[in-house]
Amino acid sequence: MQLHDLHPQPGSQRRRRRIGRGISAGQGASGGFGMRGQKSRSGRPTRPGFEGGQNPLYRRIPKLHGFPVVNPTRYTVVNVGELADWDSSEPVTLEALQAAGWVKQPQGELKILGRGEINRPIRVIAAAFSASAQAKITAAGGTCEKVGG
Repeated sequence: MQLHDLHPQPGSQRRRRRIGRGISAGQGASGGFGMRGQKSRSGRPTRPGFEGGQNPLYRRIPKLHGFPVVNPTRYTVVNVGELADWDSSEPVTLEALQAAGWVKQPQGELKILGRGEINRPIRVIAAAFSASAQAKITAAGGTCEKVGG
């Protein structure tokens, strides 16, 4: 077999369509794009997700676009630095904080956040802890117990 003997299989190659070369060429006038309308214009394809001016699906669904959370989890927040003055004989709970007058109007379950420092061991019973708060309480020799939440 020589290089000049090579040729494509019969029927594997077709002529390309020459669009817009007159009516007798078969693809003249509108060039296969129909009569009128948005899809026949130059610069034709619309962007992905375009729905003809109707509010598109990606803007109708409630993800990250200002829709309120239906049942938000609300916490009464107390920082670790505030607990440094707590009497370490009794555990820190939401009820104990209310009884001591540290929390006036609870917003929900108790959550401990990590702002401030603590150097005394205390026992904290709360619904949630931030990672830094849990690390600071345990480093001071205290214990963190999750309840509810």
